[in-house]
Amino acid sequence: MPLGPLMADVAGIALTPEDRQRLIHPLVGGVILFSRNYRDPEQLAALCRDIHGLRQPALLISIDHEGGRVQRCREGFTRLPPMAALGRHWDRNPGEALASAEALGYVLASELRAVGVDFSYAPVLDLNFGRSSVIGDRSLHRNPQAVTDLARALIRGMGAAGMANCGKHFPGHGWVAADSHVSIPVDERSLAEMGEDMAPYQALVQDGSLKAVMPAHVTYPAMDGHPAGFSPYWINKLRRELGFTGVIFSDDLSMAGAGVVGGIQQRAQAAWDAGCDVLLVCNQPEAVDELLGAWRVEVPEDKIQRLMGLQPKGEALSREQLKQEARYEEGVAWAERLGQE
Repeated sequence: MPLGPLMADVAGIALTPEDRQRLIHPLVGGVILFSRNYRDPEQLAALCRDIHGLRQPALLISIDHEGGRVQRCREGFTRLPPMAALGRHWDRNPGEALASAEALGYVLASELRAVGVDFSYAPVLDLNFGRSSVIGDRSLHRNPQAVTDLARALIRGMGAAGMANCGKHFPGHGWVAADSHVSIPVDERSLAEMGEDMAPYQALVQDGSLKAVMPAHVTYPAMDGHPAGFSPYWINKLRRELGFTGVIFSDDLSMAGAGVVGGIQQRAQAAWDAGCDVLLVCNQPEAVDELLGAWRVEVPEDKIQRLMGLQPKGEALSREQLKQEARYEEGVAWAERLGQE
């Protein structure tokens, strides 16, 4: 059974019968994990084995694991600094900052892969304008060149561990003050004024670094009346103008920023029609059930193949093997150093 276009979540630290029933549905293609799904590395490894064992090809297991405020797995994992720490280091010593970013990317990805997680929604490519509390220190820097260079290094480190990546939140979430989890942000700038925001995407798409992109639940009325993830204007710009050929994820369709579109079926259809490949529905199992029961969609082969392209590459090293690796130990040391600054 091919992977479907929905990315759902699960209730707790082990699969329930209801979880299993949802995850074997043909419309589902993967799972997104949260802090509630994590107790310790051994438990998470067992949960991932159960999820992967449900179907062939195996469902993709994803997680928001950026560092700083957004790190779902903490006890038993290296505590990653907020990405702004890399930006501050870049201001002091750009070359050393790039090396540390690559080392952190390797730690991030290799620790997740060691317990069976396939990929993380990272890196954040939003610029830090000092306006957005929800982005804030999740941003690498205010300077688009610094964001581009540091993100490329992080992606290189993730790739060395065999993990794909997902740049977010296209075309830019750093300017708006409102949090799209609880409100509907509006960015009033013109397209010309947003050139800085899109510069990292242009560079990282051009050199083939980005494997996936997540649009923002932000409306840019100077260009289009829909939030970016529901907007053919923005998806076409990403595909046709920037030339992006990877996976486009919707942001969570349960967020308040998606509410302008209607109920869950209207949101899913709007994101799909706009050109998203994979639709996230988080923290609302009843909404997932509604979609599985009522939403009907034909999934083109190219979308299936794009999603399959996010499968991890190569054998994952065990936690014990990682501790014998100089590259891994270097990354752990950088995480500790940057976390103290």
